[in-house]
Amino acid sequence: PSTEPVEVILPLPEILTEAYLEIRAVETEEVVTIIEVLSPKNKQLGIGRLQYETKRLKILASATHLVEIDLLRQGNPMSMIGQPQSHYRIMVSHSEIRPKASLYGFNLPDSIPQFPVPLKAGEPEPAIDLKLLLDEIYDQGSYDLRIDYRRPPIPALSEPDLAWVNERLQQQGLR
Repeated sequence: PSTEPVEVILPLPEILTEAYLEIRAVETEEVVTIIEVLSPKNKQLGIGRLQYETKRLKILASATHLVEIDLLRQGNPMSMIGQPQSHYRIMVSHSEIRPKASLYGFNLPDSIPQFPVPLKAGEPEPAIDLKLLLDEIYDQGSYDLRIDYRRPPIPALSEPDLAWVNERLQQQGLR
């Protein structure tokens, strides 16, 4: 047997950070609104979901507005009473009218609705055109070159949604 060492690779812990956007008052640095884009970790049962739900409850118990964007079909939607069935959701929670909130539910073939971002009382709320932002990110990141559109989507789509996706991809020359 050889006494010379053999090089091996050790598994390293994977450190994941969850990004979010805070809108602060200029004069006081007070957090006025938090915008969260949900990740798979937030929607799957386990420690990630528990951590996010704890953070969410802390925000909902505060004077901070919350905008929660869920563009993931997989996983469990966040808790809300009265939410309609939809693939995707944008929830806008004004702190002064809680527990009520506005939910923008939409499905794959639908347009992404514009939604307001709550600010301090009396300030106009800008409307966010998320579709425009996503299109810019897609173009700048060259995602048309990175994504293999020949593979079926996960989770699987219904037959009508799959037909819609196939038609769109053919129109774009991606299938």
